[in-house]
Amino acid sequence: MPTTGERFERVVAIMERLRSPAGCPWDREQTFDSIKPYTLEEAYEVLEAIDNRDWDELPSELGDLLLQVLFYSEMAKEQGSFSIDDVLDRLAKKLVDRHPHVFGDVQADTSAEVKRNWEALKVEERKKRDHADQPQQSANRSSILSGISSAMPSLLEAHKLSSRAAQAGFDWPNIEGLFDKLNEETAELRQHLREFPAPGPRPEARGIAGSGRQIIPEDLRLRLEEEVGDLFFVLVNIARYLSVDPESALRKMNRKFRRRFQWVEERLSEKGSAPENATMDMLESLWQQAKQQEKPA
Repeated sequence: MPTTGERFERVVAIMERLRSPAGCPWDREQTFDSIKPYTLEEAYEVLEAIDNRDWDELPSELGDLLLQVLFYSEMAKEQGSFSIDDVLDRLAKKLVDRHPHVFGDVQADTSAEVKRNWEALKVEERKKRDHADQPQQSANRSSILSGISSAMPSLLEAHKLSSRAAQAGFDWPNIEGLFDKLNEETAELRQHLREFPAPGPRPEARGIAGSGRQIIPEDLRLRLEEEVGDLFFVLVNIARYLSVDPESALRKMNRKFRRRFQWVEERLSEKGSAPENATMDMLESLWQQAKQQEKPA
């Protein structure tokens, strides 16, 4: 029976072969930029398998995600930047350095203490990086928000930004303050809606996409976009206060909506109809039935 190390070395060797002149033409053509979309896709497929509790599928999805790491590492080795050995060495060092309560003499008996230690260590790591980069350091390199990528999904970025700011004490004292802020932002959005062209906001007409789109002055559109963004940010902070992952919460809501709407489509199809041919009353009635049939007996 091969060891874990032998198994790992085998997949590294397979990746090397795929990128070699005698390997796969498609794999050889890939670049860091060309496989970036696949990395995001594979990460979401891992999350979907976990949400579905699909333990048979999860090993395959995790393998696909690991493949992305091997792919990047092999391309980096080819250009002389780093190798999978460097990736593993840095990971091992980071795990040891960030767990002094396991590998050192720091005391941490609860997960809360571990998290406080972890955040303090990350602050020190950022300070060291800033010091090393001092000659070319820009103004935002010393920010407590540095290191948070703007390329991640916006809900996740908002959660990380607000969490990092909260570590510095920039936070609401209690969740009631957040609900007050939500009411404030809602009132501001409604205030701007007074300038909305008559007859006011309404859903796009059925039929060709965009055919019922209302013409909104650009200045108003930008203000509405800002106010909606403010609402999202407050909701993300409410999720953070409740220790709820906003990305996961919305993803599960999306799946619930998909499941219920498809149930409605199936019931209409049985009657020889479709959503675009049904009345709003019929759609609402079926929607309530879809919700009801999901409830446990």
